[in-house]
Amino acid sequence: MAGTRPLYLGPRLRRLRRELGLTQQTMADDLGISPSYIALLERNQRPVTADLLLRLARTYRLDVSDLASEDGENYARRIADVLRDPIFSDIDLPSLEVSDLATSFPGVSEALLRLHGAYTREQQALAERSAGVGEADGQDPVAEAQRFLAARRNYIDLLDRRAEDLAAQIDTEGGMTRYLAKKGVRVRFLPPDVLVDALRRFDRHNQQLLIADTLRAESRAFQLALHIAYSSLRTEIGQVLREEAFTSKTAETLVRRGLAAYAAAALLMPYDRFARTVESRRYDVEAIAGVFGTSFEQVAHRLTTLQRPGHEGVPFFFLRVDEAGNVSKRLDGAGFPFAAHGGGCPLWTVHKVFRRPGEVTTQWLELPDGQRFFSIARTVSAGGGSHGRGRTLRAIALGCAAEEAPRLVYAQAEEQRPPTPIGVTCRLCHRAECEARSAPPIGREILADDYRRPSQPYAFAES
Repeated sequence: MAGTRPLYLGPRLRRLRRELGLTQQTMADDLGISPSYIALLERNQRPVTADLLLRLARTYRLDVSDLASEDGENYARRIADVLRDPIFSDIDLPSLEVSDLATSFPGVSEALLRLHGAYTREQQALAERSAGVGEADGQDPVAEAQRFLAARRNYIDLLDRRAEDLAAQIDTEGGMTRYLAKKGVRVRFLPPDVLVDALRRFDRHNQQLLIADTLRAESRAFQLALHIAYSSLRTEIGQVLREEAFTSKTAETLVRRGLAAYAAAALLMPYDRFARTVESRRYDVEAIAGVFGTSFEQVAHRLTTLQRPGHEGVPFFFLRVDEAGNVSKRLDGAGFPFAAHGGGCPLWTVHKVFRRPGEVTTQWLELPDGQRFFSIARTVSAGGGSHGRGRTLRAIALGCAAEEAPRLVYAQAEEQRPPTPIGVTCRLCHRAECEARSAPPIGREILADDYRRPSQPYAFAES
């Protein structure tokens, strides 16, 4: 703390409490103060004393210097940078007022910074659109995270090999729960309301890993593996992250989360054993899930990572969509030209499997350029677990190039049917005869004909 100036840590204290999954009452009990005093501290109506600062650090195993660094100075600096924007040039903004805002109203300061951030990103997107630049080329953190994995063909050698070694160690110690116990971490399964609606939370103070008891067995195992990935493979994840210079903290956070999930899957399905099982079961996703105690989606996702040099599996692409067609995950190891802006082809069965939940549907596909693929699609669900808790239904598709399909049990079980002609998206598909079309393709002139209505939504003039 600088001099004798009072130290106000309201927003920081609130963030810390929420990250730990604590109520004000619980934190007050931990620190030996009243819940009302916690509320006053979080509203910056009371300063944090030196004694309380030490108690916070000791109770939650935190660094005092990190806690004591003042939000006000940070907000003042960031707000001053924002206010240099030309949009504010005609407003008199004395530095003293900026400092008062940052110190006395950190919540308003954060709101201002978020609004300006959103405004800046939108202005950039509009400029790129005017210049004809695609969204994927802009500073979209989701697209940036996807490009990070695509550049590595969704295979991270360092994480995969380290996870394989760690999985062998965990097996010798009797499983993940016993492995964590030897690390001093107790695993407890509790109702979601006790976890403040979280699926997983690590109580650093008591060294307890708390997991929602409504999760299915495969989801519980994944949450255990995810915690081990974040803790025991932290160094390796950091090493992979340092290979890239990210354009934003959000992009880096998304990639870190993706790498941790990758490592968790590698712990549950170690590469060598998984690859051997996959070949012996002919890529039967449901059978493989039974062997490893994992879900259909976890296995399908893991299949896209079988890219170890010299020990490659079938190159797959993976897509996950909801009933409205929104894409929530997209991975490509098979050269499939995904639509950059949604609106996938309705003739692809991944958009139809919602009518037959839980059933695997196969399909041969042909793109306008003649490329052929084989895909399987099935619904998967998330959530639920108790009465009144919502369940989300999504569809996933797993596909490969047509020449790889004979290695799959799904293609071996049937004769090859004529492929379904699909497009990447209607705006890029020039199949004039398609009755499922929702929009005309770019560059085609719609034929004006007041006396004839074809069966297709649009008729086009000859190019």
